[in-house]
Amino acid sequence: MQDKQNQNFTDQHFTGHRKRLRERFMETPPSSFSEYELLEMVLFWSNPRKDVKPLSKLLLKEFGGITDVINATKDKLLQISGVTESTYTNFALMRELVSRMLQHGVIKKNILSSWNTLIDYLKVTMSHTKTEQFRILFLNKKNIMIADELQTIGTVDQTPVYPREIVKRALFHEASAIILIHNHPSGNPTPSKADIELTNSITQACSSIGVSVHDHVIIAGNEFYSFKSNLLI
Repeated sequence: MQDKQNQNFTDQHFTGHRKRLRERFMETPPSSFSEYELLEMVLFWSNPRKDVKPLSKLLLKEFGGITDVINATKDKLLQISGVTESTYTNFALMRELVSRMLQHGVIKKNILSSWNTLIDYLKVTMSHTKTEQFRILFLNKKNIMIADELQTIGTVDQTPVYPREIVKRALFHEASAIILIHNHPSGNPTPSKADIELTNSITQACSSIGVSVHDHVIIAGNEFYSFKSNLLI
């Protein structure tokens, strides 16, 4: 009987807490909420019958911040007691929603006049991947993005890229210009000698068919490196 009473008290406590948290979220600026409170509300979805405040704080302690929690790999998340498959699914859904929202800010837009939005989009889609990815943005004569293609996925420190394949894709899209993008999982955006040599090879190959390489951007965590800004293109 005592155990049942204790369980009822616990259920009432976290149910009431959730209700109060939701009401406060609706009545006050969301910016007034701490990271653990926002994460706690996200965890409501995958933990309908459990007090998730301790889990929220634990996740932030383990990963360092809400961005790192949402972008954590499935394997690492499931190592945390209290995290379920549903938890990871909800985080993955949030990542994709944010990516799609930012993508709408750059697709079919003049990339050069939407540069900051583009960088935000690239950081969301590439900054937390654990392997190198190489993608290309294809632009028309008005510098409007007509396609965003992930070309290759490599290892933690390299990815195979072939200039002739990039030329083929540029011809396929009838692009007038391209922007090269890749990430450095190491967190250091500084280009390597191989990055610079590859960029020169791609620029020369594209020049032969009248396609310009506007820039090569390296994404590394919350940092980025622009070849054009650093006079390497």
